[in-house]
Formats: sequence, structure tokens, C-alpha cells
Amino acid sequence: MSVNPQKMMKQMQKMQEDMARVQTELQEETVSATAGGGAVTATVSGGLEIKAISIDPKVVDPEDVEMLEDTVVAAVNEAMRQAQDLAQKRIGAITGGLSGLGIPGL
Repeated sequence: MSVNPQKMMKQMQKMQEDMARVQTELQEETVSATAGGGAVTATVSGGLEIKAISIDPKVVDPEDVEMLEDTVVAAVNEAMRQAQDLAQKRIGAITGGLSGLGIPGL
């Protein structure tokens, strides 16, 4: 099997352009996750930046701040996981084309 260097370079350049475009798009996309039965909602960008935290005032208990803190952490962690999944899907759609370059191991 022979590798066409010109074809490979063109495909790599297109992949780089597509990656840059997807990374820009991911900065604009958001995912949200809730915890505590909807008491806390965390919104995170596809670039893994926390965009918003929403807390239902009914769950704010000065006697149990630790519970609220744990709920916020749970919502943020889930939103981050979803944002990472989103990024992997978008980037995987681009890098999945590497196998078409004819390079063994890709």
C-alpha cells in the first residue's frame, strides 16, 4: 500500500481547519445538568467553561450549607462530563477520518 503525500497533506490541512472550526463552535455550545431534584442547575460550554449556576432559593438552608455545596458540585461535575462528551463527539467526527489516509495504525 503506498501513501500519497500530497493527498495526505491536503487531508491533514482540512482536518486542522475543521478542528479549529469545531473548537470555536464548542465555545458557543452549552450543556446543562441538574442535581438535587432540580435544586441546582449548572451550565457549561463545550470549551469546559462554567457559564451559569442556578440555585432554587427554596433549597438554601443556612443550617445545611454543606448539602447545598455538595449539590452544586454534583451539578457542575455532571455538566462538565456532558460537555466533554459533546466535545469528544464533535472532534471524533473529524479525527475519525484519519483512517482514510492509508497510514497503518491510524
